[in-house]
This record gives sequence, C-alpha cells and structure tokens, in this order.
Amino acid sequence: MNRQWLWSFIFIALLAGPAFGASPTIDGSDPIDARSFLFIAILLIGAKTCSLIEKVGQPAILGELLLGLALGNLGLIGIEFFEAVKLDQHILFFAELGVVILLFQIGLESNISEMMKVGPRALLVALIGVVVPFVLGAFVAGPLLMPGLEHHVYLMIGGALTATSVAIAASIFRDMKMLDSQEAKIILGAAVFDDVLALIAFSIVMAIGTVGSISSGEIAGIFGESFLFLFGAVILGHYTASPIGHALSKISSGVGMKFGLAVTFCLCFAYFAHVAGLSPIIGAFAAGLVLDQVHFRFFHDPEIVTDLKACVQHETGEIRDNVMKVVDMHAEKHVEDLMNPLYHFFTPIFFVLTGMSVKLDTLFDTQTLLTALILTVVAVVGKLVAGLGAGSAKKMVVGIGMVPRGEVGLVFAMAGHTAGILPAEVFSVIVLMVIITTLMTPPLLSYLLKKHVDSN
Repeated sequence: MNRQWLWSFIFIALLAGPAFGASPTIDGSDPIDARSFLFIAILLIGAKTCSLIEKVGQPAILGELLLGLALGNLGLIGIEFFEAVKLDQHILFFAELGVVILLFQIGLESNISEMMKVGPRALLVALIGVVVPFVLGAFVAGPLLMPGLEHHVYLMIGGALTATSVAIAASIFRDMKMLDSQEAKIILGAAVFDDVLALIAFSIVMAIGTVGSISSGEIAGIFGESFLFLFGAVILGHYTASPIGHALSKISSGVGMKFGLAVTFCLCFAYFAHVAGLSPIIGAFAAGLVLDQVHFRFFHDPEIVTDLKACVQHETGEIRDNVMKVVDMHAEKHVEDLMNPLYHFFTPIFFVLTGMSVKLDTLFDTQTLLTALILTVVAVVGKLVAGLGAGSAKKMVVGIGMVPRGEVGLVFAMAGHTAGILPAEVFSVIVLMVIITTLMTPPLLSYLLKKHVDSN
C-alpha cells in the first residue's frame, strides 16, 4: 500500500510540477482551455488515487472531499496555483455535469415502483427533515448563537438547515451496492420531496429578505410548479420514451444511438427541472427513473442479437421469447454500463470541488468555529429526528443519510450572501456547517451500512 501511495504521488507531482511554476494569470500565451485540461487531469488522477482510502474501509468520495480540502487551502502555505480552479468556468460546469450524471445513474439503478411503495414514509421523512431544522435554526439556534440580527437573517439560517444533498448518500449506497435497500429508497424519495419543500421555504425567505413579503398566491405558485414538474415529468416521460426510442432506432439501433437517447433524456430533464425552479439534479434523477428496459427494447448489440438468434433458431416459441427477454435485460444493463465512463470522469470533479470550497482559515476564529460547531449539532439533530418517520427501516441510517447539506446547502448560502441577506460572518458559519455535515456523513453512513450488513 505504501508503494502504491508513493508511485501515485510521484505521478501527480510530475503532472503538477510544471504547473506550480506557471503564472496563474490567464493571457494570450496561456489559453484558458489548455489550463483547464491540466486542472482536470490533476483533479481526476488525484481523485482516483484517493480511492486508496477504500483500503481502510472508507468510501472513495471521502478521499475526494479531503483532496479538495487540501488543494483548496494550499494558499495558506503560499501555493496559489489551485485558486484558479475555483474560478475556472469549464471545471465548474464539469462539476455540475458530474452531479447530474450521478443522479441520472442513481435513477437508472432505482425502481420507481419500489420507491412508490415507500412514498408515504419518504414524504414523512422529508416533512420532518424540513420543518424541524427550519424551526430549530430560525427560532432557537440562530437567535441564541447570533443575537441582534434581523429576523429575515434567522429565517435564512433556518432555510439553509432544511437542505439535503442526495448526491452524498446516494453515491455511498451505490458504491456499496445497496441501492435496492429500503433505507436507500426512503432516502432517495425523501430527498426529492425535501428538495421541493426546501425550495419553497427558501423562496419564501428570499422574498421576505429582499422585498419584505410574499403573497399566499406566490407560495401556491411555487408549490404547484414544483410538484407539477415532478409528477408530470415522470408520467409524460414514461409514455414518450418508448415511441421516441422506437423512432430513433429506425435510424440506428446500435449503442451510439442508445447512449445518445439516454444522455438526451438526462440533460433535457435537468434543464426542465431548472425551468421549473428545481435543482437540475432532481430532473436528472427523474429521467433515470423514467427510463427502464422497455424503452430500449429496440436497441440491441448486433453481435449479441445475431448469436442469440443462431442459438434459438430451432427452438420453440417459449424458449425464443425467454431469450428475447434476456436481450431486453441486456439492453437495460448496457445503458447503465454506457453511463459509467461519464460517471467516473465527471462525478469525482464535483466532490473535489465541494471539498475545495472549505476555507480552513475560518477555523482560526474561535467564535466562528464554536458557533459553526453548535449549528452543526443542530443541523444533525434536525435530520436524525427525520429518521423517526422511516417506519420499519433503520432509522439511524435514514437520519444520517439525510444529514449532508452538500451542494444544495452551499447554493442556498451563496444565494443569500450574494443577495445581501446574509452577513459575511453568518455566511462563514453556514458554509462551515455545510462542509462539516458533508464530510462527516461518508464515514458514518459507511460504518452503519457495514454494521447492518454484518448483522444480517
């Protein structure tokens, strides 16, 4: 293991060495595209090297988050090169695409009918996971920890606590091959409801903070648009995917067209979610749920189909039907396999950039750190309480899975800060809370899942 680490770091050093001597200033002789290539190469190979953390029983994403934490704070020791990564629009886009691909992949591997079975429990978990943190943050922790602020600032603190990042927990369940577990289904379903409810709460708070009030009609409009998208997208997508797939298969029934259809659904649903005011990752997840094997029955690997037809040319109709079912199963699985390279390329960039958003110098302020730690405890308790709505599922697993605020919490905090609602010191506290909850979840959730597996 030590030798693996040594050679990995030597390789990364060879990549990064020339870069450290380069000026971070972008000019005509150093085009941004070329620098983006180098950034991506370093982040990607670094992220894959950090998968060695799996050898000590921790999920790979924890290594990616820690890598980002280290790279994002090299400026504290005089190394400024990676500061440019945080502002590189190409890499920021790749990171956003990475989390979209992740949620699409999760949707492909999930079963919508199975998720509907846990729908009431998922909704209950989401309701508790939004209401309890909001109340604790806006009316208890905020006023006690940071007295003297305006009322809408406390509401914004509560709004930031409602967020849940489904990407963190979903990635861990996926890596441990437990997406079909009851806990995973509840967390994924609850995260979708949570996103809608948190969006409504956040929109109300933003309106109060910027214009001073919001009408009941506007609240109803936000609520209606959100749920209309979720249910409408799944229903409409389910009935349109098959004819669209059939039409495209007339042009080409190979893997290229099949891949194109899958990615098109993913990106279009992500866009439509954004138009509806939701996070694009919810649209990507809905697209993955929509697409199942029936929508790809027109696409087959020509070589496999030829071999199978040759094998059953003298068999009975029942045997032939069973073989074609196998072909359909291969078509569905092949789509997931086709998406894997995109997943392994883009998704690690998202987790590394999430880690890079941490500012370790804020830890040097004792008051800020103490306030952030207490707020983190409140944030964790609020989501653990939500696990009580999980019914017969492992309540602690569901609660911990809802804890990370991740990119959703960061978006909320950044939007409030940019709009002038959140003062700088409050923004720093919220960001620290987001990062701590994001970093603590992978090892805790992995431990609980392994303990659950070992006990069965």
